[in-house]
Amino acid sequence: MKSLLIACAVIFMSCASTSSQKSSAVQENAELLVSESQGGAETPGFTIIKDEKDFRNRIRGSFGVVDLDKESYIKYPSFPKNKKVVLYNLGTFRSGSHKIDEIKNASVKNQILYVEVPAGEPSGGMEIQVMSNPWIIFTVPASYQFTSVELKYSK
Repeated sequence: MKSLLIACAVIFMSCASTSSQKSSAVQENAELLVSESQGGAETPGFTIIKDEKDFRNRIRGSFGVVDLDKESYIKYPSFPKNKKVVLYNLGTFRSGSHKIDEIKNASVKNQILYVEVPAGEPSGGMEIQVMSNPWIIFTVPASYQFTSVELKYSK
């Protein structure tokens, strides 16, 4: 049973990993650390994660840890130094996949952090109505000063 859980966690982690073939300018600007399709808040909003302990507590469930005494097989993303770490809840959706797999760009204008992400492709056909509360954790330069976050969807 444990080996089945470990195998599922490994498969899940490989599907949830982000592409490392991004341009260096985007990696210096913003970087996606964790993206999940469930577990977020019902309303859109953000919080800034201040330390590694809070970061680990927020992402612990997203990597499928069942036995906390044996979590050494899980490779968590490292807590970035000299960057702001932002947890953003996308809100509640009734159907479809709203998981974000990439951040194209991030910029600040009038104290609003604009995060550019790819627009989701329609999946087509009939879908089962399932409620989801997706969330992401990403980094931005420490110099960015903002009071709100907005996602910009682009093709």
